[in-house]
Amino acid sequence: MTETPHARLAETFAEAEDALLSRWPETRLEPSLDRIRAFTELLGDPQRSYPVIHLTGTNGKTSTSRMIDTLLRTLELRTGRYTSPHVERMSERISLDGAPLTDEEFVRAFNDIAPYLELVDASQPYPLSFFETITAMAYAAFADAPVEVAIVEVGLGGGWDATNVADGSVAVVTPIAVDHAHLLGDDVEGIAREKAGIIKAGATAVLAQQTPEVAAVLMERCQEVGATPVREGLEFGVVDRVPAVGGQSVSLQGLRGRYDEVFLPLYGAHQAQNAAVALAAVEAFVGGDEPLDDELVRTAFSEVTSPGRLEVIRRSPTILLDAAHNPAGAEATVEALRDSFRFDPLIGVVSVMEDKDVEGVLAAFEPVLEHIVVTQNSTPRAMPVRELAELAADLYGDHRVSVEPRLADAIDRAAALAEEKQGSGDPLGSGAVLVTGSVVTVGEARTLLKSRGTTPA
Repeated sequence: MTETPHARLAETFAEAEDALLSRWPETRLEPSLDRIRAFTELLGDPQRSYPVIHLTGTNGKTSTSRMIDTLLRTLELRTGRYTSPHVERMSERISLDGAPLTDEEFVRAFNDIAPYLELVDASQPYPLSFFETITAMAYAAFADAPVEVAIVEVGLGGGWDATNVADGSVAVVTPIAVDHAHLLGDDVEGIAREKAGIIKAGATAVLAQQTPEVAAVLMERCQEVGATPVREGLEFGVVDRVPAVGGQSVSLQGLRGRYDEVFLPLYGAHQAQNAAVALAAVEAFVGGDEPLDDELVRTAFSEVTSPGRLEVIRRSPTILLDAAHNPAGAEATVEALRDSFRFDPLIGVVSVMEDKDVEGVLAAFEPVLEHIVVTQNSTPRAMPVRELAELAADLYGDHRVSVEPRLADAIDRAAALAEEKQGSGDPLGSGAVLVTGSVVTVGEARTLLKSRGTTPA
């Protein structure tokens, strides 16, 4: 039996956070739903007291979750949303009606489940992990609210993910690629089979456009369990999109109708795709044959935010934050940069987790970054800055690589380079900084820049 941390009630947010972080980290897995099932049973299976829209995929889950949440709230439904990882604070993972839990609500949610932790730990070969514990917190908080619908994003994979004790009436699968290869492997069909585990009997499976081999796996799962698939590019999709100031204007074909001149304040074709998926998910959840109200859809999408996803957080010089952490995500960001901006030059600030495809991420960004400042975020998982610098130099050349071990210094160095190498003077064509490589890197940069008096632009 593994020694388990002592569960006690928390008085402050910091104490609740410390108690959660004392458990197995998200990166340590033992593929079983036994612990989380035992836990939720003790809690009265709160995840069965409301309908669930369940999301998996490799990229786009959080942005799509936020869009679904906004659409449902515009329909005057009370929502709970569970996403991971957080950008700045742990409480962001659990939202009610679009707002993260307050510190007091977070402490209350932890204390509601804390008395049961040791009972489960004592009954299992391994203790409850951080992710299992906070997942149960979210499910219990949603039941307590109570919510009318929960939007739940998997942490990793699908079938064995702790969130999968819930049965989603709508299962959303965003584009699947290789990520977390050390945990899920590098076989994209195997990854797809694991992620397909969230598709349950009788559900509607909303499937983003996939590669043929992934699509085949997902369709096989739908047939196996009796789920109804709806597919981007067939039953729904993006009809048209035009870059616009502050985002893009899109036309979307939904399951029930077409919605034109929808302003989406996010950049890139991938976000338009996410919007189409979110719209289809909400139409599937609501049901019926009639389309949603056009103005309601326009209003909802105009209010969508997604912090750390090509977020412009500062001007003069422009600083963008983007949480791309795998090659597929980096490639989508590069296309969005080419599509919506004319920065000259664009300077990168990059710190990537050591267990990622670091070379793939660096290679994807190379065509658009004139210079890269490599750095290291605060987590032990971050690739040491000297190793990152060596990989970057191989791809970019020594003359295009600078090294700043501290993130704050890296941002300052990059901003100075962007201003020093200004282009034409056109505001959209002036120098800018892109901070990227990891959600942690982006979150720490966001906190740092806000502490300096920078607010999102």
